[in-house]
Amino acid sequence: MNPMQLGYSFCPNDTFIFYALAHGRVATPFPIAELLEDVETLNLWAMQGKLPLTKISYAAYGRLREQYVALRSGGAVGRGVGPLLVAKGPVDKLVDKRIAIPGRHTTAFMLLSLYGSGFVPVEMRYDQIMPSVERGEVDAGLIIHESRFTYPLHGLQKVLDLGEWWEKLTGLPLPLGAILARRDLGTQTIRAIDRAVRASLEYAWAHPEETVAYIKQHAQELQDEVIWAHIKTYVNDFSQDVGPEGEQAVNALFRRGEAAGLIPASSRPSFI
Repeated sequence: MNPMQLGYSFCPNDTFIFYALAHGRVATPFPIAELLEDVETLNLWAMQGKLPLTKISYAAYGRLREQYVALRSGGAVGRGVGPLLVAKGPVDKLVDKRIAIPGRHTTAFMLLSLYGSGFVPVEMRYDQIMPSVERGEVDAGLIIHESRFTYPLHGLQKVLDLGEWWEKLTGLPLPLGAILARRDLGTQTIRAIDRAVRASLEYAWAHPEETVAYIKQHAQELQDEVIWAHIKTYVNDFSQDVGPEGEQAVNALFRRGEAAGLIPASSRPSFI
């Protein structure tokens, strides 16, 4: 049987969750071939329908609800997980500011667009943002992933926590990323994949030391304290199952994105 490709990011939360699935430690309905890439690349590939299974930003998923459906397991939803706007000094307003962003299809960019307008987005890969701000090439940077733990090392300060803003605005956790399956795989297959992802996460929590070499093989930051802070922040009960509150948060993000003209409306259910 040919393996089915699964795309996810280099970040510790993804490599932790999918370690067992990628290394045959849990039962799967078919062999899995992992393909690791930057999240914005995965977003763009999903727009092309390239992968049957993929990690994706919720903002990008908002544009793809007719073609894909989200698994209940393996995603990133939570509190205290929001993208940060950082700069070398205070930023009094966004208007006319050159702001480095990790991609136009990321949830981070959608949140910043919902928060304010008039800024000039400068796209670059997420790991290039802090050095660019540090060099003065842009006025501020919108950071994600491990960067939220390391930006002070670059002489940067937090200007805005978009997770805090979202939580105060809605009272809900923040949806960042989901694991999608192409709808043409069929409900039975997608549910089997969802069970395998949940089992992979359970295996990782039961054998965390076994995942370390794989995580460090791909991580941008190699310090143990940064890696485990990242995992403990982004891998939580919502990763096990998005649950009713997580679904409510996703639907709230989609409603606000639709109202702002950032994503098209869809009547499709968001989760399998």
